[in-house]
Amino acid sequence: MKKKGDKKQIDYLASWKRERADFLNYKKDESQRLRGSIEMIKEDMILELLPILDNIILAEKELPEDSNWTKGFLGIKAQVIDFLKKEGVEEIDCLDKKFDPHLHEAVEQIEGEESGIIVEIIQKGYNLNNKVLRPAKVKVTNKTL
Repeated sequence: MKKKGDKKQIDYLASWKRERADFLNYKKDESQRLRGSIEMIKEDMILELLPILDNIILAEKELPEDSNWTKGFLGIKAQVIDFLKKEGVEEIDCLDKKFDPHLHEAVEQIEGEESGIIVEIIQKGYNLNNKVLRPAKVKVTNKTL
């Protein structure tokens, strides 16, 4: 025969278990939201850094050969690229590839033997952890021009 006190204890224990499960679920949800926020901040920071890398690449074309200044400048470029790689950023490979509107943004069409082939990269595109961060701006062939 069960006593009235035993029933209360069972109810309290069941209630405590439910509250504990709710709390653990809350902690898990908050952790996921925090990770999502951190990823968004990281993505924004990298998007701010990419134009700097673009300018470094443009400036590289005008550098004098074999000077200490050039070596230092290229060292800075390498540091930026290494940092981006460490953070999961990868350049979108697109030269001589088929145009993909998910990865590329066509800024110009030129006449070619086959339509939709990328012949020039205007601005490099990047993925962050297999997600397009910035599409590559490219020139694409068009057979009908």
